[in-house]
Amino acid sequence: MDLQFSPELSEFRAEAREWLEANVPDPPLPSLDTAEGFALHRDWERKLNDGRWAMVPWPVEYGGRGANLVEWLVFEEEYYRAGAPGRVNQNGIFLLGPTLMEYGTDEQKARFLPKMASGEEIWAQGWSEPNAGSDMAAIRATARREGDHFILNGQKTWASRGAFADWLFGMFRTDPDSQRHRGLTFILVPLDAPGVKVRPIAQLDGETGFAEVFFDDARVHVENQLGDEGGGWKVAMATAGFERGLMLRSPARFQATAARLVELYREVGGEADPVLRDAVGRAWTNAEAYCLNTYQTASRLIAGGAIGSEASLNKIFWSEMDVHMHETALSLLGARAELLRHAPDAGNVGNWLDGYLFSLAGPIYAGTNEIQRNVIAERLLGLPR
Repeated sequence: MDLQFSPELSEFRAEAREWLEANVPDPPLPSLDTAEGFALHRDWERKLNDGRWAMVPWPVEYGGRGANLVEWLVFEEEYYRAGAPGRVNQNGIFLLGPTLMEYGTDEQKARFLPKMASGEEIWAQGWSEPNAGSDMAAIRATARREGDHFILNGQKTWASRGAFADWLFGMFRTDPDSQRHRGLTFILVPLDAPGVKVRPIAQLDGETGFAEVFFDDARVHVENQLGDEGGGWKVAMATAGFERGLMLRSPARFQATAARLVELYREVGGEADPVLRDAVGRAWTNAEAYCLNTYQTASRLIAGGAIGSEASLNKIFWSEMDVHMHETALSLLGARAELLRHAPDAGNVGNWLDGYLFSLAGPIYAGTNEIQRNVIAERLLGLPR
């Protein structure tokens, strides 16, 4: 593995850095889990698209630059270095977008991808149901074929970005006699369709990063079916691979957190505590190791490889690394760690508590780490069920 960047990559990095330095909002945008923050983050997505930075590895005709995955990783490094806003459409551009590239028709790609890249249409993820969380094969929401429409009934919950999104992607049981992963179909649903009701879910901090979505004879045209009818499990597993693997959590995210952690360690004089010193060193080393592994994976994919069950290893690593980083920060801060970001005396301390609370979800979303360990045991190690 060649760890040296080519002159072309260095030029690409310089171009990205210059644009971001000139365009990243200052002061930072409000939380994207509020109505105001969501709207401002949508505006930021439009600005990224205008600069042709919305999704650099996508084909030009869909709003990208036709860059490769290594160039995307370089862009992500510059994005986090600049302190740019979180991607409000991450469910679309990082999860559904690659799935559409693989399973969508030409008409679906042309219809959805450009509006996804521009932020004109924001996507919610509709996997979980009240009795089907990590066990997606237990899905009970139904889609009954009636002419050229599906009639949807049932409920989705913990729909990420669902409170303010325009569309939802999810699986529905189209064969009423099917069991488990058979008979499921992957369907794209406009959230303003008649028969669809969205109810926001308040988080611990009162913000609405999620929603539950109810379907009461909602009609969706069959052209919004992605992949084969009854073949939704295969499509969803591809999406889950993108979620657990390369795209959703770029190494730059964790390298930026590790750099902030080192700064905090120096600010509070953590050198006197050998336990905290080791924890900070571990955090920084893990972030660099994750970065190198991701570059290796990107290089393999560029050469024609594929991401398989090893995506489960990746997901466990970054989710547990994120928790460890934030636990270390809270230990360094002591009692000050209890301040939320909007507290009068918080300064930048509240960002650590927000990050910690969010990191606790990492071992749960994208498939719980317990389930991922089962996948590793069975599919990578060949252990019996």
